[in-house]
Amino acid sequence: MENVTHILKLSVGTESVEDLMAWQSSARAQGPDGLPRHVTRMWPKRAAEILNGGSIYWVVKGLVQCRQRILRLEDHAGADGVRRCAIVLDPTLIRTSPAQKRPFQGWRYLAPEDAPADLSGRRESEDALPPELAGALADIGVL
Repeated sequence: MENVTHILKLSVGTESVEDLMAWQSSARAQGPDGLPRHVTRMWPKRAAEILNGGSIYWVVKGLVQCRQRILRLEDHAGADGVRRCAIVLDPTLIRTSPAQKRPFQGWRYLAPEDAPADLSGRRESEDALPPELAGALADIGVL
């Protein structure tokens, strides 16, 4: 059995996990099967590891705040005819413990041991902290 690898990705233009949810529920973000997709220019070289139970961890406002299970990878050709990769996602967003991340371009592989833990059901229903406060608390190891 192969290892599992996750992907770390900035959620550009979103202010909160709720913004990400709203975008992904729009017709523009969904494929013909109604599942959300993230289209990226590069095809992951470690696709087998990603498809072995990997998730995409979303960085929102400088913090990893949630993840989604990756269901499959599909070829996607844009209007320009360039081949791209559509990462097909489970529509359920799972909130994670906040973890600070500096800006980066594209996406990064994320080892399971480096991935933030999922929030418990009790914590998930609590009101989210403002990103600045959550980041400061994560930085000093409180969250």
